[in-house]
Amino acid sequence: MEPAWLKKLDGDLKKRVQSADMPVGSDLMKATLTHEPFSDSDWLYERKLDGERILAIKDGDRVRLLTRNDKNAGGTYPELIDALNQQATEQFAVDGEVVAFEGSLTSFSRLQQRMQVGDPEQARESGIAVFVYVFDILNLDGFAVTAIPLRQRKQLLRKALQFGGPLRFLPHRNRDGKALLREACDKGWEGLIAKDTNAGYQHSRSRKWLKFKCTRGQEMVIGGFTDPKGSRKGFGALLVGYYEGERLRYSGKVGTGFDDRLLRDLRERMDELRQEQSPFADEIPEKGIHFIEPRLVGEIGFTEWTRDGRLRHPRFLGLRRDKKPKDVVREAP
Repeated sequence: MEPAWLKKLDGDLKKRVQSADMPVGSDLMKATLTHEPFSDSDWLYERKLDGERILAIKDGDRVRLLTRNDKNAGGTYPELIDALNQQATEQFAVDGEVVAFEGSLTSFSRLQQRMQVGDPEQARESGIAVFVYVFDILNLDGFAVTAIPLRQRKQLLRKALQFGGPLRFLPHRNRDGKALLREACDKGWEGLIAKDTNAGYQHSRSRKWLKFKCTRGQEMVIGGFTDPKGSRKGFGALLVGYYEGERLRYSGKVGTGFDDRLLRDLRERMDELRQEQSPFADEIPEKGIHFIEPRLVGEIGFTEWTRDGRLRHPRFLGLRRDKKPKDVVREAP
């Protein structure tokens, strides 16, 4: 039976909607970094959140939360499972971001404390409230809607779900992208995402979604560490890099952003991945270094890239479980 929302679509849009099974993986659309903000009435602008990207799928009485690399996050965010289960719509797949707040700002460091928890009861008792901000819809009532324009998908999303509690709709602005970016940076936001309202949803990185950052930062692969000095425990600094084709390029060492517990926990995880051979394609000009299998990904904040391809003033923000190491490349506008 044809759902009511599908009957209301005009002929051209209706042709783009196809019957489809619910997604089995989280092959999500990704934004491309740019340093050239703009204002355009054919684009909309959303707040760039500092959290964990999630594909939420409801199929009858089954709800799943999948990270970008297809890990099940249901045990980590049981209150989000509850909120999605309570929806009247029986079948949908929506794209969003899970966040935790530090005051009025989203904090990946605070969310990190929940991301490491897999037991639902421990997660509920953690004292760290989480929210999922939903901004796109991929499937509704057994129909793929990825081929219709973003503005129409937004309209379907608003009508398909009842937002409240930890389930939020991510607001957007339809114009004045430059002014909104200045406002975002003044408020301490991470940045903005600009989206072409006429574009369909692509399961890849695309220039139909662009990201403007107020501060620099990106994921980096951890390939080793240095010995601790003085009274410091665990390790001194992380050796990090990014992939250039099949080669892991060294981008520097990160020695700040850790507390004692994180130093200890990270060292334990890295000891399990120890290897003799360097995973980096470049020579590492450091002493007292140890190499690991390049399987851990960290979020790193920094001020700029140096001329020799190193991070200036890097700071560790947290581990990412939603990014595959081989997907980590040097982001460039």
